[in-house]
Amino acid sequence: MSAVSTPPGTSPAPARRDAEATKAAILRAARHLLARHAHADITLKAVAERAGVSAPLVLKYFGNKDALFARVMSFEEDAQTFLDAPLEELGRHMVRQILVGQRERGADPVLRIAFAPLHGDHGDVLRANFRAQVVERLAARLPGPDAAVRAELALATALGLGMMLGIARGPELRSMPVEDVVDRYGPTVQAHLTGPAPQARPTAR
Repeated sequence: MSAVSTPPGTSPAPARRDAEATKAAILRAARHLLARHAHADITLKAVAERAGVSAPLVLKYFGNKDALFARVMSFEEDAQTFLDAPLEELGRHMVRQILVGQRERGADPVLRIAFAPLHGDHGDVLRANFRAQVVERLAARLPGPDAAVRAELALATALGLGMMLGIARGPELRSMPVEDVVDRYGPTVQAHLTGPAPQARPTAR
């Protein structure tokens, strides 16, 4: 029996998987450094060393530093997954994505917006991407005239969880099972998404 050959112009599946794993490691390394150092101070060599690859391999997959950090500063891919749930389940889903992202992938889907002040003009890019790709996308899914403010409140609540887990490293939260945190915190996020409208304040007489 002859061996099964790979069609011309294609690579074996393991090679594709290795390439995707390598690119993911490089992106994780770049995110880690971006959260701790100013953009101008980060070198491709530092990214490569943290990812456990060579600097030429970083160039092979991403072209140059600007192209790599354009990927890191974009929320487009993360937002698709972060907001991918029916509206009535979205609060729980967002909380679960933060927990699983930090614990299993070492990457919170939205927390890097907290480090925008480190990066000067690049921080402005990070803020603009966050507004367009996360805040406005979420607001577009919410009914009612106050959708924009409810989107910001929901994301502020989710970011607070990410800060406690990833930056303050709260030991109690970090030791809890994922679904226990989801059960406790998901309704808090959901309340901003679909909860009752605030009661009007009584007018002063």
